[in-house]
This record gives sequence, structure tokens and C-alpha cells, in this order.
Amino acid sequence: MATKSHKAFNDLPLLPPKQSLVETIAILKQESKSAVALAELKGLTSTLPNPNILINAVILKEAQASSGIENVITTQDKLYQALYAKSAKPDVATKEVLRYREALLMGTLLIKEKRFLNTNGIITIQKELEENNAGLRKLPGTALINDLTNEVIYTPPDNFDSISGLMKNLEEYINIDEDDVSPLIKLAMQHYQFESIHPFYDGNGRTGRIINVLYLILKGLLNEPVLYLSSYIIHNKGDYYRLLQEVRTKNNWEDWILFILKGIEQTALSTIEQINKINQLFNETQKLVQEKLPRIYSKDLIEQLFVHPYCKIEFLVKNLNLERKAASRHLNNLKEIDVLKSLSKGKEVIYVNEKRPENVRQFIRF
Repeated sequence: MATKSHKAFNDLPLLPPKQSLVETIAILKQESKSAVALAELKGLTSTLPNPNILINAVILKEAQASSGIENVITTQDKLYQALYAKSAKPDVATKEVLRYREALLMGTLLIKEKRFLNTNGIITIQKELEENNAGLRKLPGTALINDLTNEVIYTPPDNFDSISGLMKNLEEYINIDEDDVSPLIKLAMQHYQFESIHPFYDGNGRTGRIINVLYLILKGLLNEPVLYLSSYIIHNKGDYYRLLQEVRTKNNWEDWILFILKGIEQTALSTIEQINKINQLFNETQKLVQEKLPRIYSKDLIEQLFVHPYCKIEFLVKNLNLERKAASRHLNNLKEIDVLKSLSKGKEVIYVNEKRPENVRQFIRF
């Protein structure tokens, strides 16, 4: 399977590889642990007072971390302000991360409506990410280069017919289950294949990581995109790229699949911890508001503060059917008891939930 780094890998093998390479004892043991953690996450998500509390937070963190892998850096504060403040003028990095968020949301809707993911759907996701209509690569010249040494590490297929054929094979593999191989093992294989095809001029890494989450939803392993896998990759970036290359050069499927399976397990367990923290913070906020502001307390009000940790008067008007004056009064009352703090952005006032999960742990730990 060895491939010369400067030669386009037009003979990239189709999926699947031999089953004996991807179902070793070590892989099957880790798959079992990963599947248990993922199932627990799926079940626990339903215990949240409102699943959108987790979905909104995780999607934004996923967008931030996935873009960070590509050295596109911004902050949570900039992201929330860009989302909620009309007067905000986001920088280029923030806009790019928000495009990732929109692409992930669009892909999730696509999967739920169509119940399959084809090449056209993948192209649509990449188009949303990159804001261009280039589609699949038609010209040679793409190569993956070591940023430190400028050495060419890998040259993906550069023939349009090869790229199209490989994408057709990948599409079939994603959607058709002709064997009994675990979807988690197949996720690792399809991710390797997509990144090795490298079908676009730009946005391949981010598109591939969106496909990972969508694949879990497609196979019924998650109901929502709440597995924050990009954080695991960014914390193990060297191993990620090294092991991708070892599949190409050494046919080393075992170490690559183990890497992805461990990432699924660790990420699921970290997200479970985050859910427990959200439930704790939600209950504490409920209790505080019930005690100090019984006249305005409602569970729906508390939910709004967690679904929209950067809250505005308009959100309460729209979602709780409050008059504007009443909504403003509620938010200011919550500010007086230190549940919220206010930020002025131009003529707007944004109320920031001081109890939001991001204040407890800025990043999911590994």
C-alpha cells in the first residue's frame, strides 16, 4: 500500500478494506467501550430540561475547535456577540467559524430529512463552508505539505474521474450496510477515505469532520450533533495526521481505528460530564430565582437563559410572549441578583448568563 508522497494516489483502494484488518481483538474491545459511552450520551441528552441548551453550546464549540485545527482562531465571546449583536462586526476568523456552524446545522437538517448522505449533499456542505461553487477538484496540483519543513507529505488523487469514482464508492459505503461491521469502526474508515480522496480545493478537513457527526446521526447512534470530536483531534493533532498517513503507507488500519474509537469514547464521556454540569447549574439557577424572584420565576424563563446564554429582550418577547417592558424588567431583575450581567454593543444591550457552562469549563478536557 506504500505511496510516494509526490505521486498522486489515483489508485487509492476502494472501501472496504479486508475485514480482518479492521476487526482485530484490540479494535473490537475498544469499539465495545466506545459504543457504551456513546449510548449513554444519547440517553442522557434527553434528561436535559431543553436539549437545545447542549446542542447550541456543542455546535459552537465544535465549530470553534474544528476551525482551530486549520489555524482559524477566535473566541467564544466573539462568536456569541457575532451571533446575537446586530452591531457586531466579526473578524474574518469569526465569520469562518460561524460558517462552519451553519454548514453543520444545514447538514444535520439534510440527514434528518433525506436519511442518506450523497456526494451532492457533501458538496452542498462544503459550499456553505467555503462560499464557493468550485465543487470536486478538476485540476492537479493539490498536495498536503508539512508546515514546518515544507515537505510534501501526501498527494491525493488528481484525476477527476478517479475522484468521482472514489466519491461514488464512499457514498455507497456511508449509506449501504452490506456487512456487520460496527458503524463506529466504519466511521473511522470513511473518515480516512474522505480525507485521502481530498475531493475539494479547500475545506476538506472541516467537511470531513462534519460528515463524522452526520454519520452518527444517520446510523441512529445520536439524535443530535452533540459529539464534540474536533477537540479530541486538536489535542492529538500530531497523532491524527501521522496515523492517517500510516494507513496510506503501511496499511496500518488498527492504530488509526483505535485512535478514532478512543476519541469517540473520551469525547462522549466528557460530554456526559458537561450534561451533568448543565443540569446542576440549571437546578441551582432555578432555585435561586425561585427564592429571590418568585414573581417572575418560570422554568421557561430559566431555559431561555441557558439556550441563549447571550440573551436579548427580543428573545423573551418572541419565545415567552412577554411585552417588551416586562421582558426588559425580567432581565434587569436577574441582573440585580447576579444571574446575568449586561453588555452594551452599540445601541443594543445583551444579557450574559453568568451561570452558563462555558464559565465553568472553557474547553472539554482530555
